[in-house]
Amino acid sequence: MNSTATDRFDTSRFEASRNRLASLAYRLLGSAADAEDAVQDAFLHWQAADRQLIKVPEAWLTKVVTNLCLDRLRSAQTRRERTVGAWLPEPLLNGDPMLGPADTFEQRESVSLAVLTLMERLSPLERAVYLLREAFSYSHAEIAEILDITESASQQHLHRARRRITAARRRDGGEADQASARRIVEEFLAAASSGRTERLVALLTDDATAISDGAGLTERLSRYDTPQRIAAVARAGFKPTPAKRRFAGGTPAIHYALVNGSPAILVVVGDQVVGTVAFDITDGKIATVRSIAAPTRLTRLTDAWRRHEPDTPLISLW
Repeated sequence: MNSTATDRFDTSRFEASRNRLASLAYRLLGSAADAEDAVQDAFLHWQAADRQLIKVPEAWLTKVVTNLCLDRLRSAQTRRERTVGAWLPEPLLNGDPMLGPADTFEQRESVSLAVLTLMERLSPLERAVYLLREAFSYSHAEIAEILDITESASQQHLHRARRRITAARRRDGGEADQASARRIVEEFLAAASSGRTERLVALLTDDATAISDGAGLTERLSRYDTPQRIAAVARAGFKPTPAKRRFAGGTPAIHYALVNGSPAILVVVGDQVVGTVAFDITDGKIATVRSIAAPTRLTRLTDAWRRHEPDTPLISLW
């Protein structure tokens, strides 16, 4: 095999792993854009390596991508940008290959906005061990090799990470029935757009939380921690005004969708997603509302939406 054919063959081997590597990087970083950069950096490492010495390409590439992501998580710039209370994950439309694998509850949960946000409170190593074990089913021996730690350390990191994730799982109530979740979201939207504050409060748990990135216009997130305050903010936010339409760039339609496995509404102008509101639902009520409208966090979601065949909008002209 000549060098050109070898390069083509080796490139195809990398491309066969690209989606898996991207889904690992997204889970570690919570950002599709950063995940794509990490995978591209891994490809450069792959091209520069003596590939004849690489016995198991999948394992080698997993190690490279994981450590590239850990370097990003540990960087001073990332720590400043992602201080707790100032960062939300980049939302992805269900069906995006970055959300795979999604065969088990643990795999689906690991890309939920709730868990991606919670993992900001874990150390980078805890985060990596948890994801490699729960989402990708690596053994502790394999994880130890990937992260250059002992098997005992891997087990300890997993125990600590699981303890925090399990606590969050109990609060969020696990996976909601999709038909019931859609009905609750539709009721929330109808109550908010009509100004029915009492109905909004009734749809929220007593300890409900709402978080907004303020469309990227502020450095910190806005957070609301009582049903009454959340209802007031939702009522004000969903009241259409000419100023809001100008800010959005037109008259939006509002669609129901699944984002990172969670029920959500998308605010769409033309073929551009200008905002998404995702909901965590437990015991038939809304426990968490996450509003994301910063344009830099919606690029990949918009690209996916343009390839998506949407349902009839919940509101055609907002």
